[in-house]
Amino acid sequence: MSVRACVLRIEGTNCEEETARALRMAGAEAELVHLKQLEHSPDIAKEQWRTLQDYHILLIPGGFSAGDSVRAGAILAARMKSSLASQLRQFVEQGRAVGGICNGFQVLVELGLLPGLGGLMTEEPEACLSANAVGRFQCRPVVLKHVNQGNCVWTRGLNGDTLVMPVAHGEGRFLLAPGRERELLDQLAANDQVVFRYALPDGTPAEGAYPYNPNGALYDIAGICNRLGNVMGMMPHPERVCDPLTNPDWTRKQRGPAGLALFNAVVRYVEDKL
Repeated sequence: MSVRACVLRIEGTNCEEETARALRMAGAEAELVHLKQLEHSPDIAKEQWRTLQDYHILLIPGGFSAGDSVRAGAILAARMKSSLASQLRQFVEQGRAVGGICNGFQVLVELGLLPGLGGLMTEEPEACLSANAVGRFQCRPVVLKHVNQGNCVWTRGLNGDTLVMPVAHGEGRFLLAPGRERELLDQLAANDQVVFRYALPDGTPAEGAYPYNPNGALYDIAGICNRLGNVMGMMPHPERVCDPLTNPDWTRKQRGPAGLALFNAVVRYVEDKL
């Protein structure tokens, strides 16, 4: 059986083609699916209707869904929660993989699927991806340190690797409830939910230093997973570095396609379950 992946899109998403290509490079059958197809909207022909159970992987790509009106990811998350909440819960409970890149990470946090400390999908968000501390859009390569100990199915095979990936966002500052940051960080660490941290070129923590931490994220957090490890969100764009020629320093250094490792890992995870 082939690994089937749904790359979700609505008005405003703009990274779906690169994301689908990355999944295909890893061996999956990736389909671009509009939210209306999953909602079984009367605007869509019935032969184009889909359900989440048609897929093994759900990936929400980057972009500016619904123009990032209200706040980044909020409208797409609200639409998904109103029409797909039970399907999403079932999908995650079954151990199927869910990913969110940049705007997709914002959507997963708004949905309550991440960090998921209080349950599989919490009614209210437990974190937020706030406006960058520098007050402007950031588009630059960053150094990431993989810090997950094996819980996250999207990064199995990475063992404390240092990776270079691009960021492109205006609201990527990961924050937790004021006054409870240490308590909640301790929970994330105990559950092995921190996946990537922004780092200095030598791989040591950025400690909030700009531009290595491009947005001021708490604890330099660039990506997290849920407690089960099958839902992951990250602000950097792995789909943009799935070919050595798209590395920012490709003329000076020989690097592998850092982003492809994540797509390979999740496809292997699904294959092992089939």
